[in-house]
Parts: sequence; C-alpha cells; structure tokens
Amino acid sequence: MRSRVLVVDDEPQIVRTLRINLTARGYEVATAADGREALQVAAATRPDVVVLDLGLPDLDGSAVIEGLRGWTSVPIIVLSARTDSGDKVAALDAGADDYVTKPFGMDELLARLRAAVRRASTTVPGGEEAVVATDAFTVDLAAKKVLRDGTEVHLTPTEWGVLELLVRNKGKLVGQKQLLQEVWGPAYASETHYLRVYLAQLRRKLEPQPSRPRHLLTEAGMGYRFEP
Repeated sequence: MRSRVLVVDDEPQIVRTLRINLTARGYEVATAADGREALQVAAATRPDVVVLDLGLPDLDGSAVIEGLRGWTSVPIIVLSARTDSGDKVAALDAGADDYVTKPFGMDELLARLRAAVRRASTTVPGGEEAVVATDAFTVDLAAKKVLRDGTEVHLTPTEWGVLELLVRNKGKLVGQKQLLQEVWGPAYASETHYLRVYLAQLRRKLEPQPSRPRHLLTEAGMGYRFEP
C-alpha cells in the first residue's frame, strides 16, 4: 500500500518539486499552503507522514504541530530555513519527529521520510517479555501502548521509539549514539539535543516526579537507562 504524504509549504516551487519527486517514488501526495488548510487536509486524508514548513503565512508551524498532536501521532518532519538550535528544540518539543534545514537535498529528505514511516510502523518481534510494569506506568511492547493509572498515554512514534529501545534493554546503559542511530538513523549520531528533548517529554508524561526520574535515568555524557 502506498504511503500518503501531506506537504505543507507556502512556496509553490517547493510544493511542486516535492510533489513530483514523491509521486515518482510511489507516494500519494496531498498539499496545503497554510496552517489552517494543513489541519483540515490532515483530518480529511489521514496521511502517513507530514512534511511541514515552519514559516507559514497564517499560523506558526509549532501551532500546526500542536494542533495535529491533539488527535494524531502521525510522524511530522519539519522543513525550515531557521537554523538556530532553539528553533529545532521548539519544534521537537511541540511534537515534531525530525527537522530538515532548507535548502535540503532530495535524497536526504527521502531517507528521513522513509525512516519516519518505518518508525511509525515498526512491529515487535516475538519471544520477548511483552509487558513491562513499573510502579508508575506499564509498557505493552506488543500492543505499542503505555498505560499510566489505567489510562493510555499518548506517545508520538518517536517518543515510542526511544522508550521501546530503553525498555528492551532494561537495566542496561543505552549509549547516546546507539539511541540516535536506532531511532532516527545513522545520520543523527551527533544530534544529542534530540535525546534531551525526548527524554524530558517522556519523563513529563510518565514519571511521577519528572525532575527526579526513577525509571528513565540519565548517565551523564554516556546515555540513558530504564529501570523498572
């Protein structure tokens, strides 16, 4: 089945280029030129991945991300001419899964698209402990769900990818480089700020005291560890 991509950008030339390249590679492509249209088209077409420009004429891209995250965990790849790391962190914090700086190479964007779709559809191999419980939350690896106080916690595909890798290696240190490579891909080995953002988000959602985590632990300068 073909993956559906929603491209959100107010620059017609970029939209046209992406539509041609993505269609040629077998994707179904929907487009939107501003934030409000993006939210309407996303609700109508239920895309498998969203490629979103931050600099839209009506809404800031972060507001669009938050609007999408209110009801869907679809992977969101941000496109932006903004190179400041603060903008990257803000977009990731709002719920984006990845950040590509303009101008970008088509091959790089396509690789990130494939990785985002793959993360969202990863299945759990058999033969492992399917449910891992802590005193604060329960992780069901088979169903790809997290429960806290009996209620499902809404995680994005990337948040789930980080948590899943840590839980599968419970009690063991998972290095920063390994986390980045396995969740985002080989090109991300030095993007350690991604990890800081995502671990903070997971702790806010799962830890009783996010500032004093008991289960999602940082090994300073080395990596992270999950303790049940």
